[in-house]
Amino acid sequence: MNTAAPAQGGGAAPVIHAAPPRPSYIPPFGLRTVIGCLGMLLAVHVAGFNEHVTEIGLSDIRGAMHIGHDEGTWVIAIYEAFNIAAMAFTPWFYMTFSIYRFSIFMTAAMALLSIPAPFMPDVTSLCILRAFQGLTAGCLPPVLMTVMLKYLPPEIRVFGIGGYAMSATFGPNLGLPLEAFWFERMGWHWLYWEIIPTAVLAIAMMAYGLPKDPMHFERFEKFNWLGLLVGLPAICSLVIVLYQGDRLDWFRSSVITDLTFWGGAAFIVFVINEAFHPSPYFRIQYWRSRNIQAALLSLVGILAICAIMGDIPATYLSAVRGYRPIQTAPVSLVVALPQLIMLPLIAAFCNSRKVDCRFVLAGGMLCLAASAWLGTWLTVDWVRDNFYPLQILQVFGQPMTVIPTLMLATLAMGPADGPFISGMVNMLKGLANAVAYALFAALTRRREQYHSTMLLDHHGTHGLALQGMGNPITQQLSVTSPDSAHVARNSLQVFHTYVHEQALVLALNDIYYVLIWVCLGYACMNLVLPRRVYPPRAPSANTPAR
Repeated sequence: MNTAAPAQGGGAAPVIHAAPPRPSYIPPFGLRTVIGCLGMLLAVHVAGFNEHVTEIGLSDIRGAMHIGHDEGTWVIAIYEAFNIAAMAFTPWFYMTFSIYRFSIFMTAAMALLSIPAPFMPDVTSLCILRAFQGLTAGCLPPVLMTVMLKYLPPEIRVFGIGGYAMSATFGPNLGLPLEAFWFERMGWHWLYWEIIPTAVLAIAMMAYGLPKDPMHFERFEKFNWLGLLVGLPAICSLVIVLYQGDRLDWFRSSVITDLTFWGGAAFIVFVINEAFHPSPYFRIQYWRSRNIQAALLSLVGILAICAIMGDIPATYLSAVRGYRPIQTAPVSLVVALPQLIMLPLIAAFCNSRKVDCRFVLAGGMLCLAASAWLGTWLTVDWVRDNFYPLQILQVFGQPMTVIPTLMLATLAMGPADGPFISGMVNMLKGLANAVAYALFAALTRRREQYHSTMLLDHHGTHGLALQGMGNPITQQLSVTSPDSAHVARNSLQVFHTYVHEQALVLALNDIYYVLIWVCLGYACMNLVLPRRVYPPRAPSANTPAR
């Protein structure tokens, strides 16, 4: 706005001052702002569904597109690599192009890229397309955190944190039921296309509700080229190592060795560059804060724990009971649907200044530890209903851990720190899924091999003692065929199936025991390391100006 100075006499002409640069506009809170924030939340859930539905339905996609098992793992690894890498650099770009334009463009690009996905002629072209789609999907979660913290008034900002927490609790648990619905009811093509209708709705809501901030192309004068050129391949390399490491037997593979060495070296250069660059993507100096240390370490651990606890029932029911996703879906729905009630309740509870969120976090970790303790009773006789008590404890534990952790990470920072902490939090949030995938695959394989060896060794050691008890497997199969050799082969196959099932169950029991101690360790750490934070409040009208 141009400003005219008052005249200094009868004939003096007014002095016209240059217009200042337009600031980022924060609209008054109302229905329009709520619609814009909900549209941003929906866009992030669309990105999450695009990730989890295709990952869970990979076996169905591979069968329909004639893709082998090993090639299919690269489709997931490349998508996750670019998805996580994009989160680190997103804040700089949405501050440059504005939240309004950046969010709508990335949501539209993600939806449009899903249209040709079922028609890709080979694995290479599908991987390239999924890389771009992962890049667009990874740009949305950091924007959601900024939108919730920037446009919501201080009195309800904790509820915005609860809304962001939905992407870590509600969305991942809804992936399995959605995969079952779209594949069984609509066909495998809709495992890619299911995001299109909701993406259109999210774009319409964001276009109506988000403020149209100006673009700041002058920021390119200090663009961090070295950070982007070094950081993007570094993060992608390390994520691929986590997703492909166990399958390729870790450092016995030259691919994993090279990616780890060069990716690690590039990441060190990236961290050093971020520490000294005048326009970093995130500030390494934040790690000096005890709250940031505790919050970010807890965030990675909590999300990895929740992901592993979700993988165990699905793995058991699929491998031992032969369940299809549509039969396993109720186990995930038990956790997902109550989050629509629990997240606002926990946010309202933590929004009281009388409540110390550190104790809420510790209570949530105890709920997760209790769930893992119940899981140690897992046997080959369990069915779907046996997992419901474990899942009910997670209904309470997941929001009680995620919301306080995000409060510790964000409420101790100033408004200007939002974009820098947003990229760091979201990159680590995505990295937690990769860590969970690698840990679950490595622990399951190694413990299953150990228990399988012990069971077979025990059978061989006591073979003579067991001969007097007869062979119940052979006795039951002998009535199915007069050919004794055929019965013997089938008997041996059934025996090895039993050994495999028992070894897998014992391996999953071991993982539950590990999770118990990890949960207890995080509960103790968060009672000691971070300092207390208070929910924000609007400044009082009687507060004197400084």
